[in-house]
Amino acid sequence: MSADSLAALAQVPGVAAGRDPATRDFLFNHTMLRVKDPQASLDFYTRVLGFTLVRKNDYPENGFSLYFLVHVDDPSVIPEDDAGRKAWVARQRGVLELTHNHGTEKEEGVVYHDGNSDPRGFGHICVTVPDVVAACERFEQLGVPFQKRLTDGRMREIAFIKDPDGYWVEIIQPTPLD
Repeated sequence: MSADSLAALAQVPGVAAGRDPATRDFLFNHTMLRVKDPQASLDFYTRVLGFTLVRKNDYPENGFSLYFLVHVDDPSVIPEDDAGRKAWVARQRGVLELTHNHGTEKEEGVVYHDGNSDPRGFGHICVTVPDVVAACERFEQLGVPFQKRLTDGRMREIAFIKDPDGYWVEIIQPTPLD
């Protein structure tokens, strides 16, 4: 990004004049989604979107379980021991944490608000793919529900699919569509 582009963005109201040196080693680690049925959600995120489950923590006394997923090309880099895996996950970017509150899988209907209807709040997560057209064709073949197909609306380079809880997942590619 050019210095002029960064300077222009620095003028957006609310943007700090500079990064506080105390935040130099901060990184965005994970987003947490509450899920009704962990089996359905784990299937979606591992089989459909290619995440790898790298940690699972159960808290039966508190009635919930946590599942940490990442995109990792070489699973051999994931430490075998739990303490090592915990530290490794904390150093990753783009981790997805699924939280299952025990018993929600037995409830009828929708359990969690996806944030995309009133009252609006959370909107979506995003996954970058090398070829958005091919990815969307695969999602169609797998029967994944779409919120927005590439052919819908004016923004023809992005799609939105839905996970088992109705959360939206934006699908983009890093290069322009041909």
